Amino acid sequence: MDAYRTLERRFERLSGLSGAAAILNWDQAVTMPRGANATRGDQLATLSGLMHEMITASDTGALIEAARDEKLDGWQAANLREMTRAHDRATALPVDLVEAITRAANGCEMVWRDARAADDFAALRPHLEEVVKLTRESAAASGARLGLEPYDALLDRFQPGLDRPTVDRLFAPLEAALPAMVDDASSRQRPARVPEGPFPVERQKGLARALMTRIGFDFDHGRLDESTHPFCGGVPGDHRITTRYDEREIVSSLMGVLHETGHALYEAGLPEEWVRQPVGDARGMAVHESQSLLMEMQACRSPEFLGFLAGELATTFGDQPAFEPDNLVRLYTTVKRGPIRVDADELTYPLHIVLRYRLEQALIEGDLQVAELPEAWRSGMRELLGVTPADDRTGVMQDIHWPIGAFGYFPNYTLGAVLAAQLHRAAIAAVPDIQSALREGDFAPLLGWLRRNVHAHASRFEMPELVEAATGAPLGTDAFLAHLERRYLA
Repeated sequence: MDAYRTLERRFERLSGLSGAAAILNWDQAVTMPRGANATRGDQLATLSGLMHEMITASDTGALIEAARDEKLDGWQAANLREMTRAHDRATALPVDLVEAITRAANGCEMVWRDARAADDFAALRPHLEEVVKLTRESAAASGARLGLEPYDALLDRFQPGLDRPTVDRLFAPLEAALPAMVDDASSRQRPARVPEGPFPVERQKGLARALMTRIGFDFDHGRLDESTHPFCGGVPGDHRITTRYDEREIVSSLMGVLHETGHALYEAGLPEEWVRQPVGDARGMAVHESQSLLMEMQACRSPEFLGFLAGELATTFGDQPAFEPDNLVRLYTTVKRGPIRVDADELTYPLHIVLRYRLEQALIEGDLQVAELPEAWRSGMRELLGVTPADDRTGVMQDIHWPIGAFGYFPNYTLGAVLAAQLHRAAIAAVPDIQSALREGDFAPLLGWLRRNVHAHASRFEMPELVEAATGAPLGTDAFLAHLERRYLA
């Protein structure tokens, strides 16, 4: 297996470079001084170029061809498949385009931070136009190499094998059902008491760390910090979670931390023996989002866990009526149309994603220009959610994804929610004690099932195979819609 072993060594080095870039990205969001942005952009562009040159080296294709004739076991064959996928994607792009995209996205993100705060889309526009232009070039080149339409090539980058027909098939029943469900749930819900602050940041941090530990996060191999946009970064073995705090409220920050912990637990559960090979990576971002959403939505917003959380909140911040279990259930399952995606409830959230899915397709296909985005956004929000953002800060500039060039990512949020519900139903059927354990703040039964049925497989299987093996059925919306009916309309 000389060819295959040579490839393994090469991809192990690539993993090291990718991990270094991940930590640099985390540092940029959390601790880097603002004046260092240009330097950091050059560093990240250099790493992107080095990785691109390594994977597109003149002998890589020949090594892949030779390895196909060698005797490989199941994991090795899957690893070769993922190496081939990475090589095909990389060889579609010249190194100067790879570095240009990295620099443009890095610069656009920094401009976005100030432009968003100042509600100044005009300041962001030329930088976003450059990112869109380069993304179009990249999507066209990747699509031509992979035999995909340009936007499908972007979808495939974040969730291998995903295409628009699949997204459309899964989004259609949601678009049809959710507006009426939102109306129904809104009309029958009882108002919830809002917890009264202030909630000192240090106490919020202490509670967040305690809950993360209870769920399964290992602080010997991870951190919790602050950033403008909460995220989970780092690498397996070095997990970097960020959140933001507001002393006036506790609801969104806490659930944000638990959401990002779900991402980190997935990374921590990947098989150690494959962690620096392509097959050892997470099986795409739809699967990744399913792990964070399952923890946040199915587990941590369940009545069982909220009963446990009530005591933790009272102990940390002092008892008050808003911390009663029944009130927490109402608080964490409130349905309300609003302009902000990250504040949206389970029923309205997919409609936020539908808007972004429509707009980014139009941007990549050239049917919509960046200058037209603000009005297109407002029009789409009125159509899908019946609300109009007060300004661009709470409208088109609210998300970081487009400034950093992450076109094709948004559908994974809702596909992740759909998969989370399907996985949760299968887990409960296999381990009925999961829900009762959550009453005690015990996540071991749920995490154990996920470790065995999702995390341990990494990228050995394609997503449809993984879903079928874990749940016994192809990915569909039945479990998700049933979950919503049970939680909001029963």
